[in-house]
Amino acid sequence: MYEQAIEDIQEHKVIVILRGVEKAKLIPLCEAMYAGGIRLVECTYDARGAISDEEIAGNIEMLAKHFAGRMQIGAGTVLREAQVALTAAAGGTFIISPDTNEQIIRATKAAGLVSIPGAITPTEIALAHRVGADFVKVFPVDLYGPKYIKTLAAPLSHVKMLAVNGITAENMSDYLAAGACGVGVGSGIADKKLIAAGDFEGITALAKHYTEKL
Repeated sequence: MYEQAIEDIQEHKVIVILRGVEKAKLIPLCEAMYAGGIRLVECTYDARGAISDEEIAGNIEMLAKHFAGRMQIGAGTVLREAQVALTAAAGGTFIISPDTNEQIIRATKAAGLVSIPGAITPTEIALAHRVGADFVKVFPVDLYGPKYIKTLAAPLSHVKMLAVNGITAENMSDYLAAGACGVGVGSGIADKKLIAAGDFEGITALAKHYTEKL
């Protein structure tokens, strides 16, 4: 499961970030994205606690069971070790955080999940890799642009980096060409207006707009 998740992230490259989507719409939303070529989905925990960790883990479990063998379902905004444990029990395969937290990285690896902490400076990126991260989420990458990834990739060529924040279908190829091995995309695919309207065909079209550029 761990090796397959690593392979799928490197092959399919686009991780769609889902935040605050109601449970009833998760499966049709993800089916629509799947039809558009998406194979990686991140369900974020709520840092404010407005949605309980258990509810988010329940969503991950539902998606992991429904899409078993078809999509990799992981967790995002993971800030506590308890969330790692909940994700592992739910059948999630990867853990994404906004920051580099050594305890979270180690807990993720101990649970047999793929570790993707967030970092922005060379020091943070190197530390995350040294502690055991499988990929490093360069976040918020849009403050610096593709040239920043290219600059980092020279001395940190051993680190697999994902570009996250402000990624569009138009600039995605620039980040990949600069050295990123994948990207994180939010509303560019999981458009809240389309989701609210139940326009899942529109979601499929957005997903295809990204995946066809790969």
